[in-house]
Amino acid sequence: MRSFNRCLIKALLAASSIIFFCEYLMYYVVLLQCRWPDLDHGKIDPGITLTDMEDTTPVKVMFLSDTHLLGSLNGHWFDKLRREWQMYRVFQTTMTIHKPEVVFVLGDIFDEGLWCSAAEFNRYVTRFNSLFYVPKSTRIYVVAGNHDMGFHYKIIPYLNQRFVNGMKAPNVRKISIRGNHFVLLNSMALEGDGCFLCRPTEIALDRIAKQLQCTKGIGSCKVNDILKQYSRPIILQHYPMYRESDEICHELDEAPPQLKDVKFRERWECLSKEASEQLLDVLKPSWRNKNNPSFLMGVFTPNNYAVSKCYMPLETTMIGIYVLGIISIVIYLVLQNRKIFFRYRFAKLICERP
Repeated sequence: MRSFNRCLIKALLAASSIIFFCEYLMYYVVLLQCRWPDLDHGKIDPGITLTDMEDTTPVKVMFLSDTHLLGSLNGHWFDKLRREWQMYRVFQTTMTIHKPEVVFVLGDIFDEGLWCSAAEFNRYVTRFNSLFYVPKSTRIYVVAGNHDMGFHYKIIPYLNQRFVNGMKAPNVRKISIRGNHFVLLNSMALEGDGCFLCRPTEIALDRIAKQLQCTKGIGSCKVNDILKQYSRPIILQHYPMYRESDEICHELDEAPPQLKDVKFRERWECLSKEASEQLLDVLKPSWRNKNNPSFLMGVFTPNNYAVSKCYMPLETTMIGIYVLGIISIVIYLVLQNRKIFFRYRFAKLICERP
């Protein structure tokens, strides 16, 4: 009996070690392989003159999107627990290892933001702030996605304002950090139909465009319209810019082959062609850029940038380790029990011999 207890303790220790590795240590093993990209000095924009800024350190940025925190309608409790633990561990491990200065979450933060009640939305916000907690040295900003407040035709002032207030995320916002200008946009506010959401967004975009032009020395400007440093803005929003499909995308986490050629629906899977052309014309931005989820790591200066993709632990790898571990433990217990059983029978036979 004592031998069996020792075997059981060893099996429990092995199971605990597997859980510790899969649910904690594995994230460090995988994310330690990610690196901040190096700036290529051959890609410096010669048209941008750097001013005498006190701090010219490149800005290190982490980009996330489509976290889809589950709600009460479509989310099973175990699925919710599993997904949120994985997101929490990936995010907090990244904070510990790579220490980004800024984090941008690009929409579809919530899965049921357009349907949930006011009380559940408040719980959503609390969960988000808990899962994606950042230290004082890091700033985090979000933009809205269609799952957060609905597609353009479904958005009412209440849903929009609820998200703006709860997530501190106005529909248009310019974040300037050491001469780098990040323009955060609500994609659903770019319909161009003059609605309560679209018209104020157009006015705000024109104001940002004027500031950028004034900083370049174009036009008649007030002192308040001139920024400390000009750089091409980085547009951050939930929808991708207009493109016909994902056919031109070639990444490890690209769409499945059967979906790559499927044509995008404008205003649903991407911005409309007109809205995309308007953004490019007004702001003249700089181009920045499952089973295998990932996030982007970007390094920015006013006249240069570099972006790399960091892949998280594969769900299939984690499941494989669990399955292999469980099988190994079961085999160990079976073999040990047989050994104990034969020892017991052998001892009994000796004792029974005359």
